[in-house]
Amino acid sequence: MNKYEQWKYNFGALPRQDYKLAKVAIFQFPYDSTTSFGSGTKEGPAAIVRSSRFLDEMSVDDNGRLLEGMLDTDIFLLDEFILSRNSAKEAVEGVEQAIGDWAVSKGKFPLVLGGEHSITSGVTSALKSKNKNFGVLQIDAHTDFLNTFEGSKYSHACVMRRIFEQKLKITQVGIRNENSEIKEFLSRASTKKQVTTFYGTDMPIQKILKSLPKDVYITIDLDGLDPSIMPSVGTPEPGGLLWQDLLMLLESVFKSKNVIGVDMVELAPIPGLTAPDFLAAKLAYEIIKNTLKRKI
Repeated sequence: MNKYEQWKYNFGALPRQDYKLAKVAIFQFPYDSTTSFGSGTKEGPAAIVRSSRFLDEMSVDDNGRLLEGMLDTDIFLLDEFILSRNSAKEAVEGVEQAIGDWAVSKGKFPLVLGGEHSITSGVTSALKSKNKNFGVLQIDAHTDFLNTFEGSKYSHACVMRRIFEQKLKITQVGIRNENSEIKEFLSRASTKKQVTTFYGTDMPIQKILKSLPKDVYITIDLDGLDPSIMPSVGTPEPGGLLWQDLLMLLESVFKSKNVIGVDMVELAPIPGLTAPDFLAAKLAYEIIKNTLKRKI
């Protein structure tokens, strides 16, 4: 009888992984080249994966079943993707290429772990190669609608402006900080037809759902959550969403829309403070659960 056991190093410490069988492909982009205040988001993906290995919900039975009968082979954690340091533009293009190669071309649902928020425009650009009419649900404390920041159009502070330029409809939830430049931009009539913004903890679910098309990509900047439960972000803002609010919103979106991918970004782990890392891992689990249970 063995007096030890070995845990696989993957999301949930699952005993089996099979990329060909997997429905959900988990991407890791440890990238934070344009962070402007608190740094460390490049450590986010590893912290999420490490914490996920201790989630009881990810335990499997002898037949490899978890999540109410779903298989461990439904989930595959890809190795880290290391992006170009030559420029932020090249890094975003690298994200687009990786998502195209490992998700879009293979028919996998991408769950993307960042890293800073700038990676999201690369994901949406890749998804547009197959679906040009999806909308983006952005959960965030900041609009991220600057045209340039610190000399770069590919900063984390500009990511939604780049997505806007991809002609995608955007719904923002949890916004608590925008400057005069962004207010003026978002107030234009032409912009209003493409961008819908809900501020603070205002979360009228039916209005949010109505603002989105059938196909939806979800981007979750973890600073959209209140810093009382998510302090491990680069630019925390008071007054954000709480855990149950976010779960309710996500469940409603998954039930009524065709979610084509999700990213979770901007976790900047704080040494010695593990609760936010586990929250992010638990959130990833909830996303996986909703993805594998959806009927659309």
